Amino acid sequence: MHTSPTIRAVALFEGAKGALVLLAGFGVLSFIHRDLQHAAEVLVHHMHLNPAKHYPQIFIDAAGRVGNMRIWMLVAGATGYSLVRFVEAYGLWRERAWAEWFAAVSGAVYIPFELHRFWRHHTWLPAAAFVINVAVVGVMVYALLRRRAERERAERRDSEAREER
Repeated sequence: MHTSPTIRAVALFEGAKGALVLLAGFGVLSFIHRDLQHAAEVLVHHMHLNPAKHYPQIFIDAAGRVGNMRIWMLVAGATGYSLVRFVEAYGLWRERAWAEWFAAVSGAVYIPFELHRFWRHHTWLPAAAFVINVAVVGVMVYALLRRRAERERAERRDSEAREER
């Protein structure tokens, strides 16, 4: 089987998602033993938001309730997600069938949620996420179908070769 630049691009994309989430996890980890409520207040003021308004106040209150255990849970979740993305990226880079299946299924799972989000908000972000996931799923399904067709051709050749003997 030849190396597909499209599958390699998807592998890089998945690896980049894993790296981004891992970096975010390390960023969250920097808040261990810190006053998150104060950090939220500084952020709200930096963004020129009124801390007395409803949504900024919800954000500040939620930050005040985040404890170290919740931070560790977020970091653990980010690490787990990153590992899954890195393993998927490795498998796609090496064009393993299991990785193509995994990428197709994991991409397809998000599609209904992205459609729902776009339907409710009509913004470019869910539309872009939808288009990217549909493209990834399409590439993976195509790769799997191509793999199946190549396997069937090889089996036919083997069968014909055995019949000729």
